[in-house]
Formats: sequence, structure tokens, C-alpha cells
Amino acid sequence: MSDRDEIVQQAMSLSPADRAYVADVLEQSLPTGGFATPEIAAAWTAEIERRIGAFDRGELSAVDMQASLENMRQQLARHRARQANP
Repeated sequence: MSDRDEIVQQAMSLSPADRAYVADVLEQSLPTGGFATPEIAAAWTAEIERRIGAFDRGELSAVDMQASLENMRQQLARHRARQANP
């Protein structure tokens, strides 16, 4: 087993919270912060800052994450059903 395979195996045995932490640290260590190019990283940074500013000014409202995830799951299930039965 290679070193990287062993590291992955050890990481997979961590709790979900610890795996998320490790994934975040690894992603942040990439030269473009996990984005394909520095330009894409810069564009997303600008968009995130724009959205945070709009939220802080009251121009945007927040959506409950659990409700949003459930909505996406329902939409995905409907989409898959349509694909399976055209």
C-alpha cells in the first residue's frame, strides 16, 4: 500500500467532522485554494464578498440549510424519475 493510500485509509476512519476539517485544510493548501485557476478563485472571492455585503445590507435573506437541502433532494428525485420514465 502506498503512503497516500494509507493516509486516505486513516483519514476515512475519522469522524465526519474530522474528515471535513482535514479536507478543508488540504483544499486550502492547494495553490488556487481548490479552484481550477487563480482567476476562478478571484471571481468566486469577489462573488462571495458581494453576497455577504448584500446580506449585511438586508438586500438578501438567508435560507435554512436543512430546508434548502431537502428542497434540492426532492427536485433531484423528480428529475431522476423523469429521466427514468421519459
